[in-house]
Amino acid sequence: MASMESLILQLHEISAVKFGNFKLKSGISSPIYIDLRLIVSYPSLLRQISQSLIASLPPHTHYNLVCGVPYTALPIATSISLDHSIPMLMRRKEVKDYGTSKSIEGVFDKGQTCLIIEDLVTSGASVLETAAPLRAAGVNVTDVVVVIDREQGGRENLEENGIQLHALFKLSEMVRILRKKGKLEEEMEGVVMRFLEENRKVAVPKVEKAIIKALGFQERAKMTKNATAKKLFEVMVKKESNLCLAADVGTAAELLDIAEKVGPEICLLKTHVDILPDFTPDFGSKLRSIAEKHNFLIFEDRKFADIGNTVTMQYEGGIYRILEWADIINAHIISGPGIVDGLKLKGLPHGRGLLLLAEMSSAGNLAKGDYTAAAVKIAEDHSDFVIGFISVNPASWPGAPVNPAFIQATPGVQMVKGGDALGQQYNTPYSVIHDRGSDIIIVGRGIIKAENPLETAREYRLQGWKAYVAKCT
Repeated sequence: MASMESLILQLHEISAVKFGNFKLKSGISSPIYIDLRLIVSYPSLLRQISQSLIASLPPHTHYNLVCGVPYTALPIATSISLDHSIPMLMRRKEVKDYGTSKSIEGVFDKGQTCLIIEDLVTSGASVLETAAPLRAAGVNVTDVVVVIDREQGGRENLEENGIQLHALFKLSEMVRILRKKGKLEEEMEGVVMRFLEENRKVAVPKVEKAIIKALGFQERAKMTKNATAKKLFEVMVKKESNLCLAADVGTAAELLDIAEKVGPEICLLKTHVDILPDFTPDFGSKLRSIAEKHNFLIFEDRKFADIGNTVTMQYEGGIYRILEWADIINAHIISGPGIVDGLKLKGLPHGRGLLLLAEMSSAGNLAKGDYTAAAVKIAEDHSDFVIGFISVNPASWPGAPVNPAFIQATPGVQMVKGGDALGQQYNTPYSVIHDRGSDIIIVGRGIIKAENPLETAREYRLQGWKAYVAKCT
C-alpha cells in the first residue's frame, strides 16, 4: 500500500489538487479543489488509491458488494472489484425512460451489504444520493470509504443517516504535507485552513425527487410478449382511457346494464362472477358482445389461490367457465409459481393474460415486502402469460420502476382520499397514476353508486388520463 504522503504528492503532480476560487456542489466557494477524475489517465496511481482504500478499512467492516458514486468514483470501484473479486453495482445518475428503467444496475440479493466508494466528501450529499436507491432496492449500506474527507460536516451528516465514513486522509492533512514539501505557499495554507475552520459544518443540500418521464402505452405495447396485454395498451391509447370499472353489483342483469352504460369510458371491466345469483351460461357471451361493441376488455377478479391442478379446473370448468369469456384473470402467489403454470396451461393457448396480486388496498393486508418481490420474480419468469400486477404503490417497490412491459392496476380509487368501515383505503386518480406509478385506476362504488354513472365514469377517465399524460411529459 502506498503511503499517504506519496499519494498526496502524486495527486499534486498530476494537477488533481488546485488552488483558487471554486464553487462546490454544496453551494459554498472553496479556495481548494480536488479533481480526482484525472486519475483514470494514470493507471498505476488509480490502482494504488484503490488498494489503499480497501487496506484502510477496519478489519470488522462487512460488505459483499461495492458501488462507486457516479461518476468519478466508478473507475476506483471497478479497480477494487477486479483486484479483490468483489461484485460491483452501478447507480444510474440519470434513470432512463426506456429499457428496464432501473436506477441500480447489476446482480444482487436483498439483504446484501454494499460498500460505497467515493473520491471525496464535503457534506455527504452524493453518498446519500447513492445510498438511497440501494437501500430502496433492499441492499444494506453501512459504510463508505473515500480518498479525502474535506472535514466540512460530511462525517456527521452520514452518521446521522446510519453510514460510517472511512477516509484515506483529511484535507487538512493534505494541505500540511503539501506545505511541508514546499508545494504550497504559507499564505495559501493559511487561507485554506481558515476556510476549513469557518466551514466546519456544510448542510446537505435538499435533494429534489427525480422526475422520470414515463414510457407511453404505445411504446410499451411493443415490449409485451402477451397478445392481451398488447390489446389492452392499444385500447387505452385509442380510447384515451386508463379506467377500469369494478362492476361489483348484485345481479348479472345489473352488471350487463352498467357495462352498457359506461362502456364508452372504460378500457377494462372487472367482474366478480361468483356473487351473481342470476348467472346463466349465456352471461359470458352477452358481456363479450357489450365489450366488443364499446372496445373494452373483461377482467374476472377470481383471485385464484390453489395449487396448479385445481386452478386449471376452476379456470376452465365449473358453472362459470371463466376461460371462455374473461380476457384477464388474477391470482395470489401464496401457493408458489405452480399456480401460474396451471393457469397458463389453459389461458395462454387462448391468448389470455394474468395479473398477479402483488399488493392489496385493504388495511392490515400481508401482501407486501418479500411477497411483492416474489410476485415480480414469478412475473418475470412467466412474462408470456403474466401481463402485470394488482398493486397499490409500485413506485415504492425495491428496484422500481419494474419492467415497463408489465401493467400496474390499482384498486381503491376515489376522487377524495379516505377509507370505509371494512378497511378499504382510497386514493385519488392523480396520486395513484402520477405519484404511485400505476397505469390503471380501478373504480367501483364511486361510479356505480353515482347519480349519473356515465358522467361520473367520464370524469374519472379524464382525471386518470390527465395524470398519465402528466407522468409522460
